[in-house]
Amino acid sequence: MSARPEAGGDSDGTGPLDESVDATPGADSDGERLRRPLPEPVRARVVEYGSDVLGGMRASELPPVLRRVAKFEPRRRARLAGPQIAAQLENDEGFRDTVGARVEQVWPELAEGLRSGVVPPAADPVAVAACAYLLRPKGWPEIIEDVHQELERLASAKEVDEAAEALDSVRRQLDEARSEHQSELDRLRSQLKEQRAEITELRRKVHTERQRAKGATAEASRVLAETADRASESATQVSSLESENRRLRSRLAAVEAQVENARRAVRAGRNADEARLRVLLDVLVDSAHGLRRELALPAALDSPADLVAETEQQRRVSLGGLPDDDPGLLEHLLTVPRVHLLVDGYNVTKTGYGTLPLADQRTRLMASLEGLASRTKAEITCVFDGADIDAPPVVAPTRRVRLLFSAPGETADELIVRLVRAEPPGRPIAVVTSDREIVTAVRRAGARAVPSAIFLRRLETHG
Repeated sequence: MSARPEAGGDSDGTGPLDESVDATPGADSDGERLRRPLPEPVRARVVEYGSDVLGGMRASELPPVLRRVAKFEPRRRARLAGPQIAAQLENDEGFRDTVGARVEQVWPELAEGLRSGVVPPAADPVAVAACAYLLRPKGWPEIIEDVHQELERLASAKEVDEAAEALDSVRRQLDEARSEHQSELDRLRSQLKEQRAEITELRRKVHTERQRAKGATAEASRVLAETADRASESATQVSSLESENRRLRSRLAAVEAQVENARRAVRAGRNADEARLRVLLDVLVDSAHGLRRELALPAALDSPADLVAETEQQRRVSLGGLPDDDPGLLEHLLTVPRVHLLVDGYNVTKTGYGTLPLADQRTRLMASLEGLASRTKAEITCVFDGADIDAPPVVAPTRRVRLLFSAPGETADELIVRLVRAEPPGRPIAVVTSDREIVTAVRRAGARAVPSAIFLRRLETHG
């Protein structure tokens, strides 16, 4: 049986006793009766004792009303069947005696003291009242009433203590509120003082600005007056300048007439000089013809226009004849004597193997160009874009292929066009690229463009 002195009805989930039990407290054989219902802690303790005893009773001894909950766990019995257990303890003297006997076994000293009329002073009041209710010694209602009064006194004392604590808390809060209010009041007073000082300063500044505005207005009036005076002076000057302009125009017309007369005079003198020069030129021509006959010089010489036509004809013959998409274009260009092959490096590598890192792209292309230069003996220059880097990347030097990087501020396209224009007229030049802008520029400069795809196919076939 549980002997917890702190067990309570609400915390245990124990239901209240029946209203009939509360209204008419039971009486024992001597006619003793409770003057009012059991205190709630005592009632919960009695129900707990009865719930503990139910689990150890035989089925034949169980009250019929409580047989359904006898197999439950004790706390669950007390929670679900609390009113029935309380009513059975009140009305069934046999069940009450059974529970009382169990209580007497657990609390023998307490039971003996109650029967002898001596309550142990250190005993739990709730346990004393519960034992008195179940054992029903002589004077048990007075014992329960004393416990009831003691519990009420303790409850009242607890309420008084709680009220005192609440009052202290309220007082502390009031003191804190007063302190905060005083602090806020001091802060507001300080802020008000600062704002007043700021207002005074602003008023002083406004007064100063007003004085400045008045001065500026007076200055503006003076400047407007001066501007009006200058405008009138400017109008007078413009009028005088217009008069001077008309006078100069008349003088210019007179000077132009004099110049025209001088030109006519010069033209007349020039005609006489030209006549004399014509006679002298005829004499020199006749002398030249006589000298040619004496020296037996040929009758005709090549003119500069013929030399230019010959140069243009030589360039067209060396690199023309095949379309750009012809697979044999590169082979034809490489057979031309003294051909210079310019390669747009990144355009070729990104067309063929753009997934590789840039360093690997450069290494692979330079190796292929080295083999091509060894087989064809052609002059090959490979150009990479180096405008976005501080120093050109390190690439292993080759013996037959010239490697160039564009300088900062210059693209590889501009460097290729500059190389084409640096070559002398008449030299065959081929540029490997698929960039339309480069193709247009180098064709305008007289070079032949080769698509990157055809160049890569040639490298793969003869690699």
